[in-house]
Amino acid sequence: MERRRRNTVVFALALIGGVLSAGSAAAQSCPVKIGGVLPLTGSMAPITKKIAQSAELAIEHVNQGGGIKGCPVQFILRDDQGQPTVGVDAAKYLVEVERVPAFTGTISSGVTGPIISSVTAPSKVVQITCCSTASPFTLDGRSGGYFFRTIPTSKTQAFATASETARRGMKKTVVIYINTDFGTDMLRFYKAAVAKLGGEVIAEVPYNDNQPSYRAEVTKALAAKPESLLLIGFPKDGVTIVREWLSLGGTKTIALNNSMRTMDFVNGVGAKFIEDVFGMDNAQVAGPHVDAFNTAFEEKFKTDTKGPGVHTQYDALMVMALAMNIAKDLTGPSIKDAVRRVHVSNGTPVGTGPAEYKKALELIKAGKPIKYFGATGPIEFDANGDVTGPALVWKVKDGQIVTDRIITIEEMQALFKRVEN
Repeated sequence: MERRRRNTVVFALALIGGVLSAGSAAAQSCPVKIGGVLPLTGSMAPITKKIAQSAELAIEHVNQGGGIKGCPVQFILRDDQGQPTVGVDAAKYLVEVERVPAFTGTISSGVTGPIISSVTAPSKVVQITCCSTASPFTLDGRSGGYFFRTIPTSKTQAFATASETARRGMKKTVVIYINTDFGTDMLRFYKAAVAKLGGEVIAEVPYNDNQPSYRAEVTKALAAKPESLLLIGFPKDGVTIVREWLSLGGTKTIALNNSMRTMDFVNGVGAKFIEDVFGMDNAQVAGPHVDAFNTAFEEKFKTDTKGPGVHTQYDALMVMALAMNIAKDLTGPSIKDAVRRVHVSNGTPVGTGPAEYKKALELIKAGKPIKYFGATGPIEFDANGDVTGPALVWKVKDGQIVTDRIITIEEMQALFKRVEN
């Protein structure tokens, strides 16, 4: 029973009038329920705290700005522990017990895929993720159009990583990657890109998460005599892998994916040991809407917005709330059809924060189109439910994570053409 309780973390936020009575969103009774699935525990927990805080801020802004169809929002968040079976159970609870018509989640593509196949697609429930980047979800038809993401697919991160490794002269690279949809997708795109840009993947070593040691995988990777390492994984495992890699004599020339952009990883390995390490992440375009989010987050939580998923989680929930107001009713099919109407070319620009959300609701009620600019910039979904965006290169300097440089949207577009043509 105690384990069951830990696996089903639930909290609710209803900030207008304190209304917390039960009700069906589809019937538009109050409050309107929307859900979330995140790995609050497990190997990804170090990066989840800020993501959960971002969700809290988004719900606060939604409720302060007018809620959904005149009702406050009750947000129900459940823990997937980074495990597919737990994630599916969490999603089923949200859909079958709480009757949510939409929810955000989750981080790991290895958890998101089963949720799409087993829960959201067959139930016709909208799912918007902040962080799952595996490209097949929106390309192979499995989602039925009910899956969206506010983060670019793994192709963007993989291509940017390949570009940076080539720029730094990393020729013979071994890849250690988590054996999930995310890891295999990143590896596939990285290999394709680096082959065009002058590098070479000389060995590929998969791993399974939550192991006490990865000595066997590290030893296998080192046997290829690499000049550099690309590690694709999550922070808890990443700490163990990098420590074992360095202790066994591995090169300090290491590239990392966005999940390791957290001080838990840096402190776990030891900042002085990873000064030659760099990583990739998705970047935000500059502008007042991004600044407004950063300020609101920092004032509320007394910490910065650095880290994966912080900006994209806020946008996932804001997009969901705006779409639910645009939808003719609070059913999955209606919400799905409304998602792309959150950002239309001839719409009135609206941004982040409760005042901008209130402005958006007034426009929606008047039957006027809107054009949402979020914490990550313009949120415009393509036919597959995906978005594009810039990337950033990060590194560790003086014990802290800092941005080394930004790869602009224009540079990313040029990179895509170079690799794919």
